[in-house]
This record gives sequence, structure tokens and C-alpha cells, in this order.
Amino acid sequence: MKELFTLCSPMLTWRMQKIAVPAGVVIPEGVTVVFGPNGAGKSTLGNIIAKGWNITTNRITTSREQKPSVKMIEFGDIHSLAGFHTEYYQQRLEATMNDDVPSVGDLLGTRMAMPRWGELASRFSLEHTVEKKVNYLSSGELRKLLLVNALLDAPELLVLDNPYIGLDAVSRDVFNDTLREVAREGTSVMLLLCNPAEIPDFTDMFLPIDGMELGNPIYAQNGCDDVTAMRETAWSMMDYAVDLSAIPLRRMEVTPHDITFALRDCRVAYGSTVVLDHVDWTVRKGECWSLSGPNGSGKSLLLSLIFADNPQAYSNDITIFDKRRGSGESIWDIKRRIGYVSPEMHLYFRSGGTVAEVVAQGLRDTIGNFGSVSAEAREEAMRWLRLFHLEGVADMPYRNLSAGMQRLVLIARTFIKHPDLLIFDEPLHGLDAARKRAVRAVVNEIARRDSPTLVYVTHYLPEVPESVTRRFALQGR
Repeated sequence: MKELFTLCSPMLTWRMQKIAVPAGVVIPEGVTVVFGPNGAGKSTLGNIIAKGWNITTNRITTSREQKPSVKMIEFGDIHSLAGFHTEYYQQRLEATMNDDVPSVGDLLGTRMAMPRWGELASRFSLEHTVEKKVNYLSSGELRKLLLVNALLDAPELLVLDNPYIGLDAVSRDVFNDTLREVAREGTSVMLLLCNPAEIPDFTDMFLPIDGMELGNPIYAQNGCDDVTAMRETAWSMMDYAVDLSAIPLRRMEVTPHDITFALRDCRVAYGSTVVLDHVDWTVRKGECWSLSGPNGSGKSLLLSLIFADNPQAYSNDITIFDKRRGSGESIWDIKRRIGYVSPEMHLYFRSGGTVAEVVAQGLRDTIGNFGSVSAEAREEAMRWLRLFHLEGVADMPYRNLSAGMQRLVLIARTFIKHPDLLIFDEPLHGLDAARKRAVRAVVNEIARRDSPTLVYVTHYLPEVPESVTRRFALQGR
């Protein structure tokens, strides 16, 4: 196995974070998996390898004449790719406010003339996105665009932080086929993962990390047997659980109503592009539904009609909590009764507040605007943080957490007001396998105990909580 580079320092640093390293860890050419639970230090290590070679305390050597070119991809990179930041995440649905937002074609420019673009766009089904504004892309489409854009640069090492989340089953298979081909063509790949099932069959090296400390690597020398050992080691690192009896109690009953929401022959279009057409769906109080569909089928867009984010709700026949939309209620009347978390909300959530403030502000239905948090609101936030073992980071800035830990904070924020309707749009994105189990268990217990209405979106049936007994599916275009 040929060396790509060697981690020689006993301690590697990146922005005040330190990672302990065993003596002389060799990163080989091919496919390396860095595996650990949420908050273990995976993204920190990725940043060190991508951008930290010049830090004097980081001694990283290579037998090559010069440092290999490295490209790292994180989901938040869409902002740097696009060169803009959307101040309010509702803006992505307001056509009159998006004139300056680039389309996919605008971003790629002359790169679309590269032969590799046509091949990759076809492989990942991105041809139809060229005219789309980037803030109209689904979570899965965004991830595929970031990957394709990086592959066009042909780096010697591609570092991918949790690349599988947001991809439907077909796209996952395509992604693995592409990674195998990329590695065969000479581009090495480093995957930063937190779910054992995602470790590819063609992994060459497994590097565990936990508590900001690298473990001893496992190198694949016996094919499938070694990959099986890697997955077994990964599962042994998944030891997180929650005490369901500690779930804070609901303080009042679900507000009386019959129909939680009803969509009747709904249609959503942007320009000449019809995204949703002839959608009929009625959900009654206390029902638990899953919403499914391939990447780009309009799942998140449909939910935006319910959550009062989308102005096209007023041109459709929509009832929410027994009231027809446009009958005088404000969007805040609706949002007050809904708890909502989604990949888009996470992407645009750029809070300067502490973790406790972010959770407590869930009681006010605001993103940002962190004023004083009352002692009562903080204590309620702390109950949820203790449930998810986050009390130790309560006073840390939210933005300093890893993406997986941020997602867990946003889930706690969704639960805090005990809403009549819980909307979980891919809620487990970025969570490790143990934390996924824990969140599903909390959802099941709240559904059993409090009987809220629930809509749950995921591409992966094993992630659907047992309390979800009804199904609604959108078809791909």
C-alpha cells in the first residue's frame, strides 16, 4: 500500500482544537475512512489535512516532491461556492427576492464545457438543475452539486465530510460507484463518517477517532474480512443512549382541532418549472405520517406550504388547523403550533447565540435575534439539553459545534415547545448511529405519550420511527 502522507506530530491543531495522534500514522493512497461519533474531531482532522499543513505544530510529511492537492467538502460549503449568504431562509421561496441568487449554470460557468461535467451530471441526474437557483435545490441536489464541482478540480485527495446524508438510495449507489472509479483513476478519497453501515466495501484504511484522539488504524489486506472488522470496530464505538423517563412533560393538551392540514389539488411552479402538481393530502389530529420521494421530488417544498414559509400557499387550497389559508391568520399563528427541523433550516441557521439560547428561542419561533432569555426559558432548554447529554456545551457558541452536534441542538429546539404538529424533514442528517436510535426513541415516546400530529421525511425506511403508521409518497420528475 503506497503512502500518501504521514501524520508525524503527536498533537495536531486547528483553530484552538487539538487532536492526539499515535506515532507515525500513515495515510495510504486509495480510500480512507475516518470514523467516530458526533463531536469526536472528524471535521477538525479533515480541516487539518486540507488546510493545516503550514501550521508549525502540525508535522505532516510526504515522500512526494510536494504536498498533494487536497479538496475538502462540507455541506455548508454551498455558501462559499455560491459567494452569497441568504439572510432569511424563507427568502429561498420568495421569487421576487431571488434576482441576485445564482443558478447552477451561473456557478459552473465554463466548467460546464468540460467533458467530465457532462459525464458526472448525467451520472448524478443533475442536468435538469442547470437553470435552477441554488437556493431552490434540494438537500440531496446540493450535496451532489458540491461533489461534482470538487471532482471537476481533479484533486489528488478528496476529503468528504458525511457525504452520504441527503442522498436517496439510488444516488448512494451511484456515489459509491463514482468513488470507486475516482480512486481507481488515482484520486485518493478520505471519508469522514459516523455510521458504520456507510463504510464502503472498497475501504483501504479505517482510522477511528473519539474524544479528539486518533486510535490505531486498520489497513485492508484481506478484502471483505478487514472491512467487516472495520464495521465491527465502528459499531463498538456507538454507546450513546437517553433516558426516556427524563423527557420533559407537556404542559397543556394539544389544541382541539380535526384537520391538522389538508392540501387539495396543490400546484407550485417557479417560472415555467412545475415542481408540485395535483397534490392531495389530508392529515388529521394525532396521525403520524412519513413523506417520501427521490431527491428533487419536492418534499421540502411541500412542507414549506404547511409551515407558512411559501407565499404560493395563498394561491392554493390549503387548510391548516381547521382554517383555510388566507382567512386572516398570520404566519406566526401557524408557526406557534408547529415544531420544524430540516436540512435547509440547518444550512441557513447562522446563529451567534449559545447552545442554550438557540434551544430556548424555540419557544419564540425565531431564527437569530437573540435577546435576553428568561430564567424559566433557560431552565426548560436545559431540561432538553440534559436529555440529549448536551448540558456540557450549553454555554458554548452554537456555531462552534460540529454539524452533527448542531443538528441535535436543533432537534431539542424543535421539541421544546411541545407543538401540535411536529415536522421532521430528514432530522437525522449528520447524527451518528447511536444518536439516530436515541432520537427515534424520543420521537416514539412523545408520539405515544402526547399524541401530536407527526410528519417524518427520510430516504431510508429503517430510520422511520415505529410510531409512524401512514405513508405519503411523491414521485420524481
